[in-house]
Amino acid sequence: MDENQVFIDTGYPAAQLAKAFTTARHHEDAATREAAAQRLRTWRDVIAGMSDGTLAVGSRTPVAGLPAWVTPEVVRGGFATGDAAAGGPPTAHELATARQARLPGADRAALFRHHLTDAGLAELDALLDSGHYEVDVPEEAALLTVAWLLRSGDRLAALTLVDEIRPFADRLRFAPRPTDTRAPDGSVVHRETVGDVRAALRARRPQAAVAAMNEALAVWNPFADRLLEHWLETVSDGVVARVEPDGWRERGRELLARYRVLASTHTLCTKHRKPKENVAILRSALEELLADTGRPRPLSPRTLGRLRHAVDAMVARRGRPGSARHGELRARQAADAARVTWYELAQLLLARLGETPDAVGLPATDWVVAPLTRDEADSLRPGVAAGGGIPDAMARVVLRALSAPVATLVERGVIPSAEVLADLVPRLVASTTALDYHDEALRTLVAATYRAFANRRSLLLVNLQHQVGIDELPWLRAVRPYRRPTGDSLGHARTALVEIAALTLRAFPATILPNPMIRQLGTLARQARIDVPFTEELAADIFMGTFSDKFLRAAHGAADVLEGSLYARYYGIDYAAIRALGSRGTSSVTPFAALCRERAGVPRGGSWVAANGTVIEQAQILTTHNLAALVHPVGMDAGGAPDLARAAFAGVCRLVRQVDGNPRPLGTIKDAAYAWRQAVFFMALCGLEDQITVMAAMQDHARRQPDHAVRRLSPVLTGLRHVLAGGGLDDGDAPAHARRFLGWSTDGHWMRRV
Repeated sequence: MDENQVFIDTGYPAAQLAKAFTTARHHEDAATREAAAQRLRTWRDVIAGMSDGTLAVGSRTPVAGLPAWVTPEVVRGGFATGDAAAGGPPTAHELATARQARLPGADRAALFRHHLTDAGLAELDALLDSGHYEVDVPEEAALLTVAWLLRSGDRLAALTLVDEIRPFADRLRFAPRPTDTRAPDGSVVHRETVGDVRAALRARRPQAAVAAMNEALAVWNPFADRLLEHWLETVSDGVVARVEPDGWRERGRELLARYRVLASTHTLCTKHRKPKENVAILRSALEELLADTGRPRPLSPRTLGRLRHAVDAMVARRGRPGSARHGELRARQAADAARVTWYELAQLLLARLGETPDAVGLPATDWVVAPLTRDEADSLRPGVAAGGGIPDAMARVVLRALSAPVATLVERGVIPSAEVLADLVPRLVASTTALDYHDEALRTLVAATYRAFANRRSLLLVNLQHQVGIDELPWLRAVRPYRRPTGDSLGHARTALVEIAALTLRAFPATILPNPMIRQLGTLARQARIDVPFTEELAADIFMGTFSDKFLRAAHGAADVLEGSLYARYYGIDYAAIRALGSRGTSSVTPFAALCRERAGVPRGGSWVAANGTVIEQAQILTTHNLAALVHPVGMDAGGAPDLARAAFAGVCRLVRQVDGNPRPLGTIKDAAYAWRQAVFFMALCGLEDQITVMAAMQDHARRQPDHAVRRLSPVLTGLRHVLAGGGLDDGDAPAHARRFLGWSTDGHWMRRV
């Protein structure tokens, strides 16, 4: 058994299994129960693999028999399931290739051999030339790489690559998925495809009660009015006239024929069928009177009495049809019925999307969310009003498929968080990274490989191991000699790095850079040949008490930007002492880790999650969690720092408002403290005059918060105001109620008790 597995026990998987079991048994939605049942099976596999040694959780090679470059299937928490992402049952395109090549079934080893024949290589060459393919997992780029190497004359590299991947040919798919179009370049991206939008719209189900109400308002109420008007020609003040108006019986038969048509067509509302309902009494009385018995006959006394009562009750309740009172009521009801339901809107939007391919985004969405036309309204149901706009909530579903520059998507609210932005950035980074390859087909292939690799989920790792890098893929190693960076490609990488970093901070100034974004920025920095030690956020529940050398390097970089600044004074940082730290310490703890533990006030030996969190937070404070690195050496312009500080503090206020009444507020408090750290950093980049202005703006913004938030923010602002005036929070002259706002605490957080 791998030694890393000893550290990671089955407690977390067991808890996830229990949650999945509960959902699978008790959730009201069948689709949710089925999804939970699949998670249940997955977590059972995880626990079984950890128990029998086939899974080494905590290792870079968690699945026995699979090398590090194989993409593992990873579930929540970074646990490998034991399956490969490129494994599983045959895909549709594999089955199609097998049929075309007349292979028996979809045996992957046979497909692998086919792709190495002249016919198979010709198919791969055609894909390379057209670019009409997609690489869903990195392994699917391997055989395309073989084909490119062979046609480039590098037979040795091609054969070496084939030898390395051949042992897994029976388990993994190494060929791409053909498509009808080329993948878009990274200049425009979309959050979701048209297919995703279609799936979301189809998930909208009709609400039976709403549909029945609309049918009653638009169909059965007007019919009831006509029926009442008909009887009012013969019934007045409870008295039935002896002489029927001319044509009264013919009009009555037309009404009954109309009823039969309506009843067979509009079946949602059943009130008209209930014998005791007024409209049913009016209809049955008319049927009795007009029954074809060979000779006219009067209504029975019982029916006549019920008819009189029904007519009087309907008039008393709503007024006579045509009266002002009755007209106002029916106008309000017609307006209610004219409103389009969510289900109807979903069907309308699906119809508008028409034959648009599933796999693409939308260059524009205005035509999809335009107001309803008269023809469209009539096609939905009677009474629906034309000209109404698509509600924002439904329009946002379509907007998620908008293809546009990432800055435009942020501006239009399609990207609501730094985490979502980090999911889209790899498409831009892929195109930038591939610029180093001058052959167009190879450049397209490398970009596709990078996009797929960016979707690889991080593993849970211990002992300072690093995640598998894209350069470890055998097929990318094989084409590395063909990578020829130029001044232009280096410049593009630097520009992209600065623009993405600046966009992230401008759009989400109160959010720390998420780990996926940090990895993308690291890729661009390496591409631009900028030596910058980006540091990831570490998980407190698996933190092993020490940090890799790059954390100390990041702290040294922060010292270059912040030594003597407001940030350093607020957090009590002696950057001169940090500069003097070496990277070597004991076998388990570096001097940097020891300093973080000392600043956190945690004695050596404690390993509970909250204590780990306090140590990790101190490392983030000393390094600024990548903010200083973006200023130098990346070179992001700090000119907008005052606005960023104010925006970050607005995020602090939003989070602090959520603490009151929150049964589990610690996560929110932590996020608020991290947002506060960002605000203090941005403020530290300002000149003194701007700092004073920002401080005043913060205090003004805080005064407009609810009382409970004002109480919690007051110690925080008092502490910063004292430091801005030249004091220190560790000095004896600090105000008694001033607080240095930190996110983690081992004894319950003070902000909970305010």
